[in-house]
Amino acid sequence: MNQTKLTKVRTDKWLWVARFFRTRSLAKEAIEAGKVHMNGAKIKVSKELQVGDTLTIRQGHATRLEEKTVIIKTLSENRGNATLAATLYEEIDASKTQRAFMAEQRKLLNLARPDSRPDKKQRRELNKFKHHW
Repeated sequence: MNQTKLTKVRTDKWLWVARFFRTRSLAKEAIEAGKVHMNGAKIKVSKELQVGDTLTIRQGHATRLEEKTVIIKTLSENRGNATLAATLYEEIDASKTQRAFMAEQRKLLNLARPDSRPDKKQRRELNKFKHHW
């Protein structure tokens, strides 16, 4: 990755290079939808990032929404492998603990679900019970 002598990089390009999104188009859509904030404020696609900026990135859909808060350590315009991409930023501790907590909550919710769907006889019994009261 070309990480030397860059002082500013477009937000959509950096998010793509850091592998938060598979394409620059997806990164652009997320920024325009307000899912990426810099230092607590909404930003535009063309906003130029600098080392030390803090980004809050929301990814996923409603049932599995994850929010990461990262500090930019290095700038690059060339996409490389995931190991190199991980060196571009550092996730803050509060973000890590919050994501771990939310993952644990999702696991607990899944434990409350039944193992299988009710069969025909069980459905009849459930309907009978529901309508009886």
